Amino acid sequence: MVGVSDWQGSGQAPAGGPPAPVGRPLLSLTLAAMMDDVHAHSGAVYLLAPHEPVLEMAVMAGLPRAFAAPWERVGLSAPIPVAEAVRERRLIWVSGEEQMAGRYPRIAVVLPYPFALAALPVATENRAYGAVFVTWPGSHPPELSDRERGHLTAACDRLALRLERAAKEHRPVQPEPDLLAPATTATVAGTLGTVEAARMVARLPYGLCALDLHGRISYANTATAELLGVTVSGLLGTQLWAAVPWLNDPVYEDRYRAALLSQQVTSFVALRPPGDWLSFRLYPSTNGLSVRISRTRAVAEMTRAGSRRGDDTPHLVTISHVLSLASALTEAAGVQDVVQLVADEIAPAVGSQALVLLGTRAGRLHVLGHRGYPEPHIVERFDGIPLSAQTPGTHALNSGVPAFFDSRQQLERIYPSRNTTPDGMAAWAYLPLIASGRPVGTCVLAYVQPHTFPADERAVLTSLGGLIAQALERALLYDAKLQLAHGLQAALLPHSLPSLPSIEAAARYLPATQGMDIGGDFYDLVASPGLAAAVIGDVQGHNVTAAGLMGQIRTAVRAYTTVGQPPEEVMRSTNRLLIDLGTDLFASCLYLRLDPAREVAVMARAGHPPPLLRRPDGKVRVLDLAGGPLLGIDASATYPTTEVPLTPGSVLALYTDGLIESPGVDIEDTLADLGRRLAESGDQPLDALADSLVQHGRTSAQERPDDVALLLLRARPPD
Repeated sequence: MVGVSDWQGSGQAPAGGPPAPVGRPLLSLTLAAMMDDVHAHSGAVYLLAPHEPVLEMAVMAGLPRAFAAPWERVGLSAPIPVAEAVRERRLIWVSGEEQMAGRYPRIAVVLPYPFALAALPVATENRAYGAVFVTWPGSHPPELSDRERGHLTAACDRLALRLERAAKEHRPVQPEPDLLAPATTATVAGTLGTVEAARMVARLPYGLCALDLHGRISYANTATAELLGVTVSGLLGTQLWAAVPWLNDPVYEDRYRAALLSQQVTSFVALRPPGDWLSFRLYPSTNGLSVRISRTRAVAEMTRAGSRRGDDTPHLVTISHVLSLASALTEAAGVQDVVQLVADEIAPAVGSQALVLLGTRAGRLHVLGHRGYPEPHIVERFDGIPLSAQTPGTHALNSGVPAFFDSRQQLERIYPSRNTTPDGMAAWAYLPLIASGRPVGTCVLAYVQPHTFPADERAVLTSLGGLIAQALERALLYDAKLQLAHGLQAALLPHSLPSLPSIEAAARYLPATQGMDIGGDFYDLVASPGLAAAVIGDVQGHNVTAAGLMGQIRTAVRAYTTVGQPPEEVMRSTNRLLIDLGTDLFASCLYLRLDPAREVAVMARAGHPPPLLRRPDGKVRVLDLAGGPLLGIDASATYPTTEVPLTPGSVLALYTDGLIESPGVDIEDTLADLGRRLAESGDQPLDALADSLVQHGRTSAQERPDDVALLLLRARPPD
């Protein structure tokens, strides 16, 4: 992982004058040589921003920068190849469309074309400076060759050393222009002569035009002008979808992008009003596109996907931003996930350095989360502000209208009170978060330097505000349900275990990570005069129904124990109760009556995993107890008991199946492993032993498919 020191600036300039810049276009030359060595057709160099964990695109080659616009600035934690390459300090290889969709769906949504990509870190042993990616057409073999891997790695290592030398010498890397291959004038001209080549093309019965890498028309024959209804002079130097009103649709620009990125022939059919259908076929190369235009038969049934747009259609790059960030926000579950995604994805993309996400509660603003501010007290002033107060945040929330402030002077002119609470920023965007027709909060994006907000950027930010609002509404509902579930679970499980004179106890509960973090596993320890009882069980399911039934069973067991029923009767009574409740759920259960005076435990089992007993000499055995079926199946079932010796120093481990079951692993192996851990660590204090055992196997993994309950009992010597 990249630490804080990895993304610090390149050093301060020495006193006495400005630093001398790097003397030649270092990044451009390195990238061009790298692409040439491995026959890649596009690529880019990213540098780590000074004092920010953000990668900024420094140079792009082979394709217009607009192709990678959503990722010109990316957070180091973003799930995209260049960021992953820096985090893991290794080469990332994506062989094509399928891999891209599986591993990096946000990129695949925006660029759903066949191409291969390699991303590498630009780093020395001690410091990361940035990253590089290069791409190939979809025809590239599915594996990166050793020669390609070696060339790319060596080039990035050399670049890192040069950047390290420049940093030590306080020579900043100057901005460098992107590298685009120049459009060829006329390949045929060398053979036939320019005039004759033009005459030949002019005689063709179909349209021919040439586009450069930016999509601008550099040549068009007469037939093209006639078919499109625009003069040749009106076409030259313009983009096809901009010069022809009925082609002003992102769908057609997408075909141009697909052809350039995949280097494969693409085509589309478009309707020239009122009823002429034209066929466009695009032939790409590394320096542009040749387009063949011809008439096609009218097909009355043909319809266009999507509505027709006017001249105010947003540029496809803007749509790409929205698609990418919308895809990211769908992954957010809780409120803090939304805050983190806005910080990692949206703020870097729009150039913001800090953000605050505000919600509402009881007629006041409430800070849901923030990033980028060095001191928490800077944003604390937002917390608790009445919605009736005259502040930019409340005004945006109440009016539903975003507010943009290019400078501090502009903000303080409208809201004079802000001059008494500076936050160190110089420009702000206040985005109202409206979901399902109601306000859910305000997103404040802040900029370190004065920042103008042109109309297209305001449109993008407003659209993003809508996406953030929808994600926040879902997250608030999720957090509320989660809080309710956790509260219910906590209410149904014992808050603490009773202190017994001859029994030491410790318990742990871990909810399943799939679902609402609530389930049907339970445990209890009941004190009674002269005797004590312990129970552990598992109601099937990981939902509120299972948790509610678990609470009923635990209460019933405690009641039957208190009235003095023996273990077999406690189990029979609980079984009948479960059947009388008419539920479709079953439960496993293990019940123990502890008798320290006689140094025994009497156990009854209903389909529950067998407990483990660690004797004072450290040996562990699985107690293979007699038992009956699961509770809730057979009203006439009986539950025979087994008496087990429990000498002082012995440890009983009672658990649910979530502790030992793991997909693809034999349960006998996990049970044996649990026994070994108990044997090795059984002399530890009971709380430490409980923590050690629940970290066993799958229970410590990020994905836990089942609840885990553990109850440990250690017999003490009599006082």
